[in-house]
Amino acid sequence: MEQSHKSYRPLTVLTFRWNYAIHGLQPAGYHLVNVLLHALVSLLYYRVCAMFLPEFASFVAAILFAVHPIHTEAVTGVVGRAEMLSSVFFLGALLCYARAASRRRYTDWRYLVACTACVGVAMLCKEQGITVTAVCVVYELFVAQKRRNSTSNGRSWLEAWSKGSGWGCACGEAARRVATVCCATLALLAARLHVMGAQLPVFTRFDNPASAAPPPARHLTFAYLPALNAWLLTLPDALCCDWTMGTVALLRSWRDPRNLATLALGTTLVAGAIHALRTRSSALSMGLALLVLPFLPASNLFFPVGFVVAERVLYMPSMGWCLLVAHGWRLLAKKRAALAAASLIFLLLAFSAKTYIRNWDWKTEYSIFASGLKVNRNNAKLYNNVGHALEAEGRYAEALEFFNTAVNVQPDDVGAHINVGRTYNHLGRYQEAEEAYVRAKSLLPKAKPGESYQARIAPNHLNVFLNLANLISKNATRLEEADMLYRQAISMRADYTQAYINRGDILIKLNRTKEAQEVYERALLYDSGNPDIYYNLGVVLLEQGKASQALAYLDKALELEPEHEQALLNSAILLQELGAADLRHLARQRLLKLLDKDATNERVHFNLGMVCMDEGDAECAERWFRAAVHLKPDFRSALFNLALLLADRRRPLEAAPFLKQLVRHHPDHIKALVLLGDIYINSVKDLDAAESCYRRILELEPENVQALHNLCVVAVERGKLAVAEECLSRAAALAPHEHYIQRHLAVVRARRAALAAPPSARSGAEKAEVRARWNYIPQQPPDPHETDAS
Repeated sequence: MEQSHKSYRPLTVLTFRWNYAIHGLQPAGYHLVNVLLHALVSLLYYRVCAMFLPEFASFVAAILFAVHPIHTEAVTGVVGRAEMLSSVFFLGALLCYARAASRRRYTDWRYLVACTACVGVAMLCKEQGITVTAVCVVYELFVAQKRRNSTSNGRSWLEAWSKGSGWGCACGEAARRVATVCCATLALLAARLHVMGAQLPVFTRFDNPASAAPPPARHLTFAYLPALNAWLLTLPDALCCDWTMGTVALLRSWRDPRNLATLALGTTLVAGAIHALRTRSSALSMGLALLVLPFLPASNLFFPVGFVVAERVLYMPSMGWCLLVAHGWRLLAKKRAALAAASLIFLLLAFSAKTYIRNWDWKTEYSIFASGLKVNRNNAKLYNNVGHALEAEGRYAEALEFFNTAVNVQPDDVGAHINVGRTYNHLGRYQEAEEAYVRAKSLLPKAKPGESYQARIAPNHLNVFLNLANLISKNATRLEEADMLYRQAISMRADYTQAYINRGDILIKLNRTKEAQEVYERALLYDSGNPDIYYNLGVVLLEQGKASQALAYLDKALELEPEHEQALLNSAILLQELGAADLRHLARQRLLKLLDKDATNERVHFNLGMVCMDEGDAECAERWFRAAVHLKPDFRSALFNLALLLADRRRPLEAAPFLKQLVRHHPDHIKALVLLGDIYINSVKDLDAAESCYRRILELEPENVQALHNLCVVAVERGKLAVAEECLSRAAALAPHEHYIQRHLAVVRARRAALAAPPSARSGAEKAEVRARWNYIPQQPPDPHETDAS
């Protein structure tokens, strides 16, 4: 993927997996491992320094390394583990090489093999680790050969080799060692390039502005950045978690005074290298090697990197800095012991205090980005990140201020405009949200002939199309406009699966389910392992009435992601609706799995109740329905089905409160009004309440035959037979095929005729028959397909 940083670090990821397996996402364990790794690196570093410095000076270098504030990002920030893991094997490789080269006339190949293995492992922890090969070459030339030179009567190793004395054999061994590690490194580099797909990562100009700048600004800025890094190592006061975007202004001219820092660093390094060659100082040679060589991959010298400055990448170069400082301190201590001791104490105290304070900056997401703003107020990314932290806490108004500031600092930052729009959306200010999204969209680069959008637009910037379309689609009259935006996003990036998914949803709303199906199927071409696409295909097929095919796609979504909540719920409902007894057991299993994940999901409780209803277990169903109503008091499906269940179990007085609750939240629920009216007539004997229910139904549906019929029953119960006869006649006209209405109309007419007849002509049996017939009022059927409107 072009948005990947090509950071293939499987061993680092493996340690994170171990952490996760033990304690999940609890941060303490991750931090503990980082601290232990830093302690291990400090101990190994002491062993390395001891090869070039006396014991106490090595201890000074190691303790400076241990407390250096520049390491806070690598040690305290969890992702910095890559630096420390790689450093463990970086130092291990150097120690192994030193052991392999420790003999005069031959190589200990066991240690050389171990060295090459450590190089490979260091690279698999972080790419920077491979630079240890160059450090080993420097060690061979300026340390191992120097030691042999000291045993050849002061002659240089070149002179000794040319005159024999067994030195040619030693030089041959050195060449073989260097050739072995270099060839192994080249093989590792080739494997690494293969993993990267022989492509460099793609970064935007916001990640590293100098990489997109024209000469001479590009070259002057790249040349200045090492000087800035050296300054941070020497005086780590103004530390910042993010140095991208406008943090470091471009050096656009040779007249920029910062070029003096570039010149000073270059002069210092060259002078140090010359002095190391003249004095044959192992400490100075290796200090410079450890300072410069591990920094090269981040220097922009070979390829542009995705940052301006990153404090974590100074973890390895700081080894060289600490070695050089310890070496200089040792020289000072020989002449001015008191001054050297005072300087060391001051430096250690200052570094320790800064490290302690800096660790508090890393306590929360908000605190680390806010601390960055104290150092740099020209980085829009910092404002955005502070806004994100506030947004995560629901503090949208405060977040909006930071997002707007980010727009002011970097007006062409597409992401900042997207953040503004999203926050306006959270605040319900939809018009302003749409305007912000439109501004973000206008900043996207325009198409050029022969150049693909895919390589020119950051993938996260394409989210503007999704956000704008999602906002527009809230208005049902603008669905076509939203669809056009999704199509535009897909045209810019053919494998933009989220756009396919969202477009399919719009097409379903437009009742274009066949097109939606085609869109989802096309998305599978690019992302066949995406469970959401299979789930949406299942939904589309459900809309088309293809239940069996829909279930197959829902099951595929669950195969890919067994915890997919929507697929679990909808497949369980579908299994239940298919009606087979053996499928109900699977439906129950999936619902109970959902319940384990979230016991507060009222829909799960409701559907478990429906499964119990299908199995004829009324008590079980009642229990689940009550739980659903307890979790969501206005859950219309659960309220109605619970009331219906209680009524069917001859507990109408218990059903009535749930029906009242349902009607209170959903006054237009006709089935509930019918059932409540029935209970008022037959159980409560409250004719006024029953009549109110039926009249409300007729307001909603003037031709509702059932409500009209039952209103007629109320008239009969009140003894208003003339009104009842007229009412039933109207009902019969509306539903001429309903035989019970015709039967009841005949009863009313017979009763009126009987009342009109002389008293002696009426029989008690006839009166009883009329009364008995009025006990029948059509009941409501259960409606398992009724859904919660909310």
